[in-house]
Amino acid sequence: MRALMRNRSTIVWLLLVILTAMSIVYARHQSRALFVEWQAAETEADRLEVDWGRLQLEQATWAEAGRIETQARVRLNLEDKPTTDVLVIIK
Repeated sequence: MRALMRNRSTIVWLLLVILTAMSIVYARHQSRALFVEWQAAETEADRLEVDWGRLQLEQATWAEAGRIETQARVRLNLEDKPTTDVLVIIK
């Protein structure tokens, strides 16, 4: 009877050790997968940061006063009035 109990106890401990080892392997695999995902997210964040800087530069270029004036003249056919047609009112 004692030998049977000892065998059962040994089998239970062996199963627990195997389950623990499998859990450790799974946890390490998950850790590596998450690390790879994190690195991909970091790379994407760096790419987006570069894009953001480029877009800010492009926006600054489009908003330049000289460019706006040129576009207004071309698209809206705006032109300067001759100084003889300008009336200055002083209070």
